[in-house]
Amino acid sequence: MTEEERKHVVDTDDEHLRRLTHEHMKVFAKFTSADCAICQALAPPFAKFVDDPGNESILFVRLDSDENPVAKKLMQEKVAPFFVSYCQGRILECDNLTTEEEVVAQLHRLRAFVPDHV
Repeated sequence: MTEEERKHVVDTDDEHLRRLTHEHMKVFAKFTSADCAICQALAPPFAKFVDDPGNESILFVRLDSDENPVAKKLMQEKVAPFFVSYCQGRILECDNLTTEEEVVAQLHRLRAFVPDHV
């Protein structure tokens, strides 16, 4: 993980998300939408997770689901914000979450997950 990726939420798109989820052991993605009030409310806590102790090995990424058809399809009938935990390129968990507590709980499950082959 580059120093830049370690310090910030990485804005990405469908094309690069696949590469990032395979290059990094653990990825926590937030799919947003421009007109989503909850997305805006959860933006500050999501950004601060990058600096939380224990999250050093997790890459945090953000995609605009309105501009990325693959992300939109993954969400199916759900609405933004939609959070996805990846480990070794595979989806562990995905759901639309509306509170910081729900996001923290999913993030803790990703942190605690031990992959089969390290």
